[in-house]
Amino acid sequence: MDTHDVGPFATPSYRANPYHYYQELRVQAPIARTQLPDGTEVYVVSRYEDVLAGLKDERLIKNIHNARPDSNPEMARMISDTSMLKADPPQHTRLRALAHAAFTPRFVSRLRPHIQEIADQLVDGVQDQGSMDLIGDFAFPLPITVICEMLGVPASDSHKFRDWSGALIASGALSSETPQVIPEVIQLLQYLSALIAKRRAAPQADLISALTQSNEHGDQLSEPELLGTSLVLLVAGHETTVNLIGNGMFALLRQPEQWERIRRDPALVKDAVEELLRFVNPVQLVNRYAAEDLVIAGVAIPRGSHILLLVAAANHDSDAFAEPEHLDISRVPTRHVAFGQGIHYCLGAPLARLEGEIAITTLLTRLPNLHLAIAPDEVVWRPAFELRGLQSLPVAF
Repeated sequence: MDTHDVGPFATPSYRANPYHYYQELRVQAPIARTQLPDGTEVYVVSRYEDVLAGLKDERLIKNIHNARPDSNPEMARMISDTSMLKADPPQHTRLRALAHAAFTPRFVSRLRPHIQEIADQLVDGVQDQGSMDLIGDFAFPLPITVICEMLGVPASDSHKFRDWSGALIASGALSSETPQVIPEVIQLLQYLSALIAKRRAAPQADLISALTQSNEHGDQLSEPELLGTSLVLLVAGHETTVNLIGNGMFALLRQPEQWERIRRDPALVKDAVEELLRFVNPVQLVNRYAAEDLVIAGVAIPRGSHILLLVAAANHDSDAFAEPEHLDISRVPTRHVAFGQGIHYCLGAPLARLEGEIAITTLLTRLPNLHLAIAPDEVVWRPAFELRGLQSLPVAF
């Protein structure tokens, strides 16, 4: 199968609007072979029915070493062997059960008043200015404050995690077969390792303490697994939510009739969050590896192949959604795959939904005249292609 030009993942045009590339793929090459920016050859899957099937297919696995036993990049092996983000059953089942015991939806629901308090404090800090960077002043500090408090990271240290988290993504840890070891990632790992040691010695009422004590049928997380799980919860607990809030508000402010609908009927906010997850896709794609020779939509894919399931393309497939390029906050049901499906369904989905709902409601009620302070085509997107988010979003009110 010839390599299909899907538009280089790292180009500004792709970052600004990947959806026309996805449309081309779904029509011309729904299973296409191309390259990542680092040269890695991948198959990309773009149609909703194929992506949904792939997310549930036990032959498509997360750990590269289970698909390619001879593969041995040191950092990739460390991540795959200790993180539920890259693990397969039975290791994934074990890690997720232990993490879930300390990260339940009931625990998340109890956070609502405090998340609201944080959101209000952030608005208090900018309300008299008449303008702000919606990313730097609101969308980023809200989820990073929440997840740091949940994990037990001191508030005075939370500012460090924006650079560290960005560096972790830039290292290729989410998609590359050979992630790079870079100084900021080492600093993040060292910080978390020291914090885990402190909480093991003197537990507090936080998530890292709970993870050190978490026990499932007599099983506990090892030290490397504690580090890997803490790392996943920290990064996944805020990166995608920053993009949900930032990208979502950008979409709403570009279509003020939708913003006005929520203003008139705030009960629509939950449906709006679901539609925004489908429409703006904070996560563009997820990784899998073929555990055996298989066929997807008539295309033969050899064992060991690197496969990208383009959840963002699936969420804009006209065979699954009527007028997918139209933002409709009352769209029900959405059937989106923004959080994945199957055993790897996002553990943090309840928290992301709650934070998105509180963020939009707070901005709506506190800053009802909110509007873009720049032209839409002037926004700058972050360079990562796995996660799609804005560098900044100047707004006025």
